[in-house]
Amino acid sequence: MKWGNLFDIANKIEKIEELEEISADPEFWNDLDKAQKISQQIKNLKDNVDRYSNLKNTFEDILVLIELGNEENDLEILEEVKELKVKFLEEYENLRITTLLNGEYDKNNAILTLHSGAGGTEACDWVAMLYRMYTRWIEKQGFTYKELDFISGDEAGIKSVTVQVEGENAYGYLKSEKGIHRLVRISPFDSSGRRHTSFASCDIMPEISEDIDFEINQDDIRVDTFRASGAGGQHVNKTSSAIRITHIPTNIVVQCQNERSQLQNKETAMKMLKSKLYELEMQKQQEKLSDIRGEVKDIAWGSQIRSYVFHPYNMVKDHRTNEETANTLAVMNGEVDRFINAYLLKINSVKGENYGI
Repeated sequence: MKWGNLFDIANKIEKIEELEEISADPEFWNDLDKAQKISQQIKNLKDNVDRYSNLKNTFEDILVLIELGNEENDLEILEEVKELKVKFLEEYENLRITTLLNGEYDKNNAILTLHSGAGGTEACDWVAMLYRMYTRWIEKQGFTYKELDFISGDEAGIKSVTVQVEGENAYGYLKSEKGIHRLVRISPFDSSGRRHTSFASCDIMPEISEDIDFEINQDDIRVDTFRASGAGGQHVNKTSSAIRITHIPTNIVVQCQNERSQLQNKETAMKMLKSKLYELEMQKQQEKLSDIRGEVKDIAWGSQIRSYVFHPYNMVKDHRTNEETANTLAVMNGEVDRFINAYLLKINSVKGENYGI
């Protein structure tokens, strides 16, 4: 069985031992930030090794049951084998996808922003639906998220929302969601019951760690304060503590309003700006795209990466990979892994394998 090599298990175990030796140092917790990062790294590595061990055990159980079922000619055992096979293949594929997340920022946290596009109130409601979909996905992954900015729609829904997603490979997974998302449905806001098409954009940025040497010229930025106006509740301040930062040379704008103080909002907004400018600089050096969000497209017809059709039939289809499903309810409840995995496999040109079962 060569899976251990595929998933780099030996090196992961060696790295765990190395980091645990560092964490055993009596002065380890003197630098709290560094200690927390190392502790999190140990946990992530152990989780990966445990996933591999569980996968290996499932495979061995399947082999034993196949042998037993053949010996006793027991159809019930063979049915159990079929169920285990489905579980095994799903987990194997999910674990194999993690081997594709080897980009410069893939292991980083992510900053996810949703904006409403063409469609007015419909589009704002569509952003609210996408926000629910992504937060459900985040929770299923065992990640956490923190709302950084929230602007409600004039009548319903959300005009725009920005969240920080924390978890290993958060950016690696979510980068596949960057683009325009299109909804077709019977409008709940149209008394005539007509079909409407709405658009929303999803922008994904990696969170850049503070130890990267990248300075922002203070003369190039304009900082504005304003009163927070989010969804309500204790997390929204009633004073002018919200921060909007404009980077004048590039016209990049970031804002944060949901931290506890103006200083915290400014620090978070500066981190967001740093992430955008750093990736922009890297892209320029590599003669890649000229804009931090990649190719800029209108949030309207002809530019969508994925369509969600609720009428006259049910279908979610990704136009980059042709991956599709009729189970729209599951997708809107956060089951978007099939689209993420298909995209990652495509951009890495990885072909399907024979599992030998």
